[in-house]
Amino acid sequence: MRILNYGSLNLDYTYHVQHIVAPGETVASSGLEVFCGGKGLNQSIALAKAGASVFHGGMTGEDGDPLLEACRRSGVDSRFIRRIEGRSGSAVIQVERGGQNSIVLYGGANQANKPEFVDEALAFFEEGEWLLLQNEVNGLDYMIEKAHSNGLKIALNPSPFQEDILKCGIEKVSLLFLNEVEGEQLTKKTEPEQMIKILNREYPETAVVLTLGGAGAVYAAGGEVFLCPARKVEALDTTGAGDTFTGYFLAALTDGKTPRRCLEEAAAAAAIAVSRLGASASIPERSEVEKLLNDSPVR
Repeated sequence: MRILNYGSLNLDYTYHVQHIVAPGETVASSGLEVFCGGKGLNQSIALAKAGASVFHGGMTGEDGDPLLEACRRSGVDSRFIRRIEGRSGSAVIQVERGGQNSIVLYGGANQANKPEFVDEALAFFEEGEWLLLQNEVNGLDYMIEKAHSNGLKIALNPSPFQEDILKCGIEKVSLLFLNEVEGEQLTKKTEPEQMIKILNREYPETAVVLTLGGAGAVYAAGGEVFLCPARKVEALDTTGAGDTFTGYFLAALTDGKTPRRCLEEAAAAAAIAVSRLGASASIPERSEVEKLLNDSPVR
């Protein structure tokens, strides 16, 4: 089964710092690295490494050669990526000693999507295939409406969260990926149990995957709720870990695996990713995930 991931492509400028800079503060960085990233690209690469047939749709600027090369190198079909004048999307990322990060996004070409580009990409896919979306590109409401009318299944990661996401027809989404922060923003609740209850009530046709950091991840759909614990690892950089989780989960789901097994594979992939630097550069190969699961199965 094929997946169209219509999403962002960014150049990530990653600075390594002792702590995240405070307002008015100037800090020295011990290193600067430039990675290919963006939630869209990260998730496409995770999907490809997990073994899915993934096509990326989106926009790059004149500086987009590294992003296209990252797709090619990872096995992501890039035929629906368009290049325009100007700069690609980019991010300034601070990573502190414990692996936590702070990110400033610049939309660039990611905000230049047009309905005709979206229509061209969606027309290539058949009823029952998947569209994956994040909230780093413009036109999300149009994409959801058009994909739904075409009979595609839709997976949505509404990150970074903005209030206008509520106008995008979430009830048409088959699978919703959220972390604790986005869950609170969407439901106005702080407890995961309450988040799940509200989301299942408001969107009864939508399966929910709620990631809880060190506490693991929850799957909830059709009255079925279960938790997969997180793996204990030393985190170097959490950038892209959630995208790795999303890609591996959706790849496993489209491969016909149970939601519980999807959680296990996604959690293992994310655990490997946080032990490495970078966003797309940290995403593990499928063989690495399988080895971790075989050597240390979930109990």
